[in-house]
Amino acid sequence: MLKQVEGSVAVAEAVAYCRPEVICAYPISPQTHIVEGLSKIVKKGELANCEFVNVESEFAAMSVAIGASATGARTYTATASQGLLYMVEAVYNASGLGLPIVMTVANRAIGGPINIWNDHSDSMSQRDSGWIQIYAETNQEATDLHVQAFRIAEELSLPVMVCMDGFILTHASERVDIPEQSDVDKYLPPYVPRQVLNPADPVSIGAMVGPEAFMEVRYMVHAKTLRALEVIPKAAAEFQAIFNRDSGGLIRPYFSEDAETVIIALGSVLGTIKDVVDEQRAQGVSIGVLGIITFRPFPFEAVRAALKNAKQVVIIEKAFQVGIGGIVTENISSSIAGLDIKSNTVIAGLGGRPITKTSLHTLFNNATAGILAPLTFLDLDQGLVDREILREGAAL
Repeated sequence: MLKQVEGSVAVAEAVAYCRPEVICAYPISPQTHIVEGLSKIVKKGELANCEFVNVESEFAAMSVAIGASATGARTYTATASQGLLYMVEAVYNASGLGLPIVMTVANRAIGGPINIWNDHSDSMSQRDSGWIQIYAETNQEATDLHVQAFRIAEELSLPVMVCMDGFILTHASERVDIPEQSDVDKYLPPYVPRQVLNPADPVSIGAMVGPEAFMEVRYMVHAKTLRALEVIPKAAAEFQAIFNRDSGGLIRPYFSEDAETVIIALGSVLGTIKDVVDEQRAQGVSIGVLGIITFRPFPFEAVRAALKNAKQVVIIEKAFQVGIGGIVTENISSSIAGLDIKSNTVIAGLGGRPITKTSLHTLFNNATAGILAPLTFLDLDQGLVDREILREGAAL
């Protein structure tokens, strides 16, 4: 059903159609509208057999989600930024226990200083937590990815983090094709838990593991996660067959097959990048885009195949490793190891700074001219930074 709707509302409706049995909610912008929307759906009785649990913190939200999932309930929650950091201990437990929880991360910068606007520093901080991470470019894709996320999580018995850019997507109203309940039911079978706590058949979940077995247990999580590289494309293909939309998967090439320069990014910025690439291709520039949808596990082989004809790549990142540089860049570098491809990293949009078409045109022109630095901070006020460094030095 086509609706002109806020992204958060579309996601809430899609999640409800997946028939979760437990929803754990603690508000933090910019994800609050999602759980508010779900609370209204539950209160109206439109989502049967679902317990909506208001908790006292993000840590409690993930803790309740773990308990609910361990007892065999289809479970959902959402968070952002500092909220994600607050639940980190439990985030690692969820993946270590192999519980198929689905969580929306409405991407927002991590302080300090405090900042409520969008970048990817929150979800990127949890890239090694053992959760599958998938990133949405549009509100339509965010809606569709949540339906697929439950399917992926339950097939693998692993938690899935659906990342959508805070405010840019969560609070933007646009036309979204909301799935029909009958189609979701056809796509997403009833949840059959891989492991379940049952008083009639008692077992332990999450018991202490010593040095003699801990490596093997962790390796099993690694092996299950790698299976996602097969399960995710299959889930996307079956979704397309039922819903008639190409949504999800591992990567999304855009004029990259014949491009000498390929721009790589995740999330909503891909829309602006594609607009600029369209304008540059109209001027005869050999340039394309590769969108990364699945970031964890990272699709090394798919990325390598997509970039095999490129001469250089420009990775645009909305988070970075302080003192090192790009996060996504490290994964791209591993993907193209041994290929004669130049790599450049651009840190952009931190704390919600606009990534404009004008800046991207200049950036791409510099890249095709061969004068782009290996590490660039887009639209950085270098004069201000230099003055502050000089001031701090004088104070020592």
